[in-house]
Amino acid sequence: MDVRIDDVDRKILAALQRDAAQSLDDIAKEIGSSKTPVWNRIKKLKAAGVIGQQTVMLDAEALGFEACFFVLIRTSEHEADWQAKFLAALQARPEVQEAHRLAGDIDYILKVRVQNARAYDAFYQALISEVRVFNVTALLSMEEIKSTVALPL
Repeated sequence: MDVRIDDVDRKILAALQRDAAQSLDDIAKEIGSSKTPVWNRIKKLKAAGVIGQQTVMLDAEALGFEACFFVLIRTSEHEADWQAKFLAALQARPEVQEAHRLAGDIDYILKVRVQNARAYDAFYQALISEVRVFNVTALLSMEEIKSTVALPL
């Protein structure tokens, strides 16, 4: 569905990115509108696919997931069967928070959140037992400096 985003929509989206749990009254007050037009715009943005799944951001460290690894993967396999098997292996592992196919020397990068290095090794061993990869490099994040899912509206 094709949707045209105007300044009011952008204000609503910015407010939702900051806190999707806030009331319609609060959003309406912030953008200088009333509740019903804001609700109608949000429904329109959801129907158009601009607003996707709504969820809660959890604190990984508070829940014991203290290690974040960025995993660089090179493969010599590029056939559709291998890619399907690789995708299925990634989808089956909740430790993988993000996975990207890249242009350049590295084929894939994964963001993997686990409790510690031992848990990462278990993840790594399981992954390479399911799919053949040419080279894997794991980089441990020492400190998260910035993390956001907000788009620059």
